[in-house]
Parts: sequence; structure tokens; C-alpha cells
Amino acid sequence: MITSIKVKNQNKNEDLRDLRIENERILEEDKRYFWFSLDGEKKLFTENFTPRKQVYKEKLLIKKGIEYRNWEPFRSKLAACIMNGLKNFPFLKESNILYLGVSTGTTISHISDIVGPNGTIFGVEHSSRVARDFLDRVAVFRKNIIPIIQNAKKPDQYFSVFTKVDVVYVDIAQPDQTKIAIDNCKMFLKKGGFLFLVIKTRSIDVTKEPNKIINDEMKKLQIDFEICERIDLQPFDKDHAMIIARSIN
Repeated sequence: MITSIKVKNQNKNEDLRDLRIENERILEEDKRYFWFSLDGEKKLFTENFTPRKQVYKEKLLIKKGIEYRNWEPFRSKLAACIMNGLKNFPFLKESNILYLGVSTGTTISHISDIVGPNGTIFGVEHSSRVARDFLDRVAVFRKNIIPIIQNAKKPDQYFSVFTKVDVVYVDIAQPDQTKIAIDNCKMFLKKGGFLFLVIKTRSIDVTKEPNKIINDEMKKLQIDFEICERIDLQPFDKDHAMIIARSIN
């Protein structure tokens, strides 16, 4: 049985939201993300770090007094990876993460849920318009996110990054996205840490076959990284792949 409760948002400019009390069982649980059976479908959730606040009008569920947020794979490439069988998931409680290309904050908000109050995410975004939405809708409410308004090509100017990180997550639309990822990893990624690199083939070269582009970009990583997984993101994102690699230097 599902009960709907109307909750007035603290931001008067936002719509009222449905907070749904879910009595169905959790199908699987690994303490970082959760699978709920909802409306007859298996769906992905994270425990909400900021209860009763949405980021992108995602569904909220409460079970045994704990609120969860639906993690929508058509809105988040990391969620798409999980849906497509991701095996390596180094996002842990207390992890430190460098995230390049946070956009309006969908994926980083779910990582924020996972790393919790003792983790830190350094969120880099260059576009001032997009960054404003990210700041207003996400970063201001989530104290484990440190926003950095800076060009990802200039990692030496991230003055707020005060520690080496466990994961570098890169989701930027640049022809040299792999080089940018490597440069950031050399500065901030721990030895043995993980790189999550979204390869957006159409941002690199629209004239080449996507699979060749992905293979070429993977070769660029092999000097400094061990390739752990390649996950194609269809049907959630066309001509995109996620490369998961582990630092060996």
C-alpha cells in the first residue's frame, strides 16, 4: 500500500511535492544504494542526505523512518552504469571525490547521499549559468559538497581542494576530455584510486565511428591506469561509454 502526503517545499517558488510512504520490501541493499520494488518495477534509490528536499523532482520514499530518493538512469550516467551491470563502485561512506562537470547537480547529489556527512565532494563546473543552478538547488543544502567554479583544464587553480581524492569522476563535453581527466588525476587522485570517465564520442569527433573513438580514448589511459571496466550507456545515453580505471602511478 502506498500513501501520498503533500509536503510544502521550503522554497516557495517550487511546486508541492509528493512524499510517498513505501511499504514494499527492499529487493537488494549494499548500504550505498538500494533497489526498491515500486509500481511493479525494480528501481534504484539512495538514502536522502537532505530529507524532504528534491533536486530534479525525483520520487521520494520513506521506509521505517528513512527517506530515499529515486536515482533516475535517464538523468544520471552513474545510475545508468549501475543499471547496466557496474561491478566497481568505490563511492563509500567518508570517500573524497573530485567531480568534473557537475552541471545542475543530479549525479553529484546522489553521490552526496552515499558519502554522507564525513565524505567530501569537490564539484567543478565552468559554466556560470549552470553553476548558479547547481549552487542554488544543490550545494547550498549539502554541506559535504564544495563547489568550485573553474575551468576543468586548470586544476592548479582549484584552491579549495585540500586533500588527495579516492575517485575522480569526469563528465565533460570537450574534445580533449581524456587529457583533462588525466591531468586532474595526476594532481589529485591517490595511487590506487579510481577514475570514472564518461566518453562522449560526439564531443570528440562526429565523423568517426563511436566504438573506435572509445577504444582510442582507452589507449590514452593505459600508461597511468589499469582499465577495470567499460560500460556502454545505451539505452540511457546514445554514443556514450563509461570507462572505469584504477591509477597505477
